Amino acid sequence: MSPLSTTAPTQDANTEPLYALKFITCGSVDDGKSTLIGRLLVDSQAVLEDHLAGVQRQGETDLALLTDGLSAEREQGITIDVAYRYFATENRKFIIGDAPGHEQYTRNMVTAASSADAALVIVDATKLDWSKSDLTLLDQTRRHSLLAKLLRVPSIVFVINKLDAVNDPTMAFNRIKGALTSFATQANISYTAIVPISALKGWNVVNAKDHWCGYTGETLISILEKLPCTPADQSGPTSVCVQWIEKQHDSNRTDKGRRVLWGRVANGHLKVGDTVKVHPSAQSAKVVEIINAVRQANDPLLGHSGHQVGVTLERELDVSRGDWLVVSDAQQDSTLTPQRQIAATVAWMDDEPLVQGRIYWALHGHQWVKAQVSQIKHRLNILTLETESAQQLEPNAMGQVELTFKEPLLTRSFAESRLMGAMILVDTASHKTSAAILVD
Repeated sequence: MSPLSTTAPTQDANTEPLYALKFITCGSVDDGKSTLIGRLLVDSQAVLEDHLAGVQRQGETDLALLTDGLSAEREQGITIDVAYRYFATENRKFIIGDAPGHEQYTRNMVTAASSADAALVIVDATKLDWSKSDLTLLDQTRRHSLLAKLLRVPSIVFVINKLDAVNDPTMAFNRIKGALTSFATQANISYTAIVPISALKGWNVVNAKDHWCGYTGETLISILEKLPCTPADQSGPTSVCVQWIEKQHDSNRTDKGRRVLWGRVANGHLKVGDTVKVHPSAQSAKVVEIINAVRQANDPLLGHSGHQVGVTLERELDVSRGDWLVVSDAQQDSTLTPQRQIAATVAWMDDEPLVQGRIYWALHGHQWVKAQVSQIKHRLNILTLETESAQQLEPNAMGQVELTFKEPLLTRSFAESRLMGAMILVDTASHKTSAAILVD
């Protein structure tokens, strides 16, 4: 476990400052996720009066309507798609993603979590039999927690909501906290904090309710203000995924006509003078210029992992969208070999089950390639956290598979590189996004 530090993160000359924190709320349906976001917006004074007046129901403010924007969401009182909202405190700016809780919308939660810096896993105290010391958490609470871990969300905060609606909030909090701690230990999930709140009344969200439930920690907003952003992937070979190729037309340049290779730095730090090898062509050339989106070459963060760059090489090479530029030296090249077959963790999101032998389109970086599910190794039982043999994976199931590609792909494990270790599967007939794939 990783308890929350009592001091704010410090920055030095060699680290990036804290940027806006992008976090999601997730958990089971009707746990109060949208209401919690509404409370954060209202208590941080991020809602205009006319907007607040527009979410009145029978004379009372319905906080959930501040995020539920679709007509079907307002009619049914549920969240269907991910809704993003923006707000700020005196100390930090935030981007919130309200993820749906229904099992059939798990794919939407995966989409939101894939780019999140933190996840608030909401637990509804009124849905659990907290009178028992060995209470069982809801399936969706466990599923979303596991997905947040698999997707490398840096910070996970468990938020126990609706404790104002139970008879003994202190006992309920302690027993639910115990169940969450036990589950996190069993699943090897590192979490930042477990916080008791009432989103409806605003207790411990922005304003503290002293010693309520025996809790003496910080409010939820105070915790969020201190959480780090997603760290850049620095280990392993420096690599860039080519997204777009542009021909220079600036008449003032001596190298007029030279192509600029635009893409995102997946790992490491790209510098002028580096020799890069193009995959899959295996040709090499030196980097002579790196620019940012506004064509400046003096950006202090230029070439750092996670940033978009424009790269000019010393000579023209055959480079296409989806190719990789990898800094070339003997040690780094030995760790990156294109693979036709990989083992991977899969979060299955299609309505039709995954069956062995099916062929899909795989999107890796910006490259499309045919992929066959050559083997389903096992399914993960989210209740017991044990692996089970399986002939297929049902909707919203998680498991491990082997994929065989028509053309070799330059991959790394997802634990080492988010960009090189992730891909999606798309159904060749319906064109639906069928799965999120994390390379093992």
